[in-house]
Amino acid sequence: MYEHIQVPTEGQKITLRPDGTLNVPDQPIIPFIEGDGVGIDTTPVMIKVVDAAVQHAYSGRRRIHWMEIYAGEKATRLYGPDVWLPDETAQAIQDYVVSIKGPLTTPVGGGIRSLNVTLRQELDLYVCLRPVRYFKGVPSPLKEPERTDMVIFRENSEDI
Repeated sequence: MYEHIQVPTEGQKITLRPDGTLNVPDQPIIPFIEGDGVGIDTTPVMIKVVDAAVQHAYSGRRRIHWMEIYAGEKATRLYGPDVWLPDETAQAIQDYVVSIKGPLTTPVGGGIRSLNVTLRQELDLYVCLRPVRYFKGVPSPLKEPERTDMVIFRENSEDI
């Protein structure tokens, strides 16, 4: 099905129900992009932390099966020097509905455009949703910080 992506032998895809909500199996397959730079160091730790949280929360009844997909510098090593975002990576993100990515190279000057912007545009990720609320005990410059409870919707697609 994929050229370089290895699909885990166990686990199932997360799917969307007709009403748009997620149908998450007990053992979902979650695609991840390791990322460039510090992603090489932080992504394996993220996986360990998430796995530990799932184990703690579900006492072994649930488990994530991780599936590496490729973008950035690692993609150029696997797919060729000009392939920063392989078609099969975008397809896998769509096929598996939920995914996570590490930081990706942002080019300076000419050449390729931002991989983050490309992902947002190709996958129609047009909103950056940011809930904002006060946490008791955290210092705040506001007069009544406990009244802070809002959601910021930021247009995220740049130049569309």
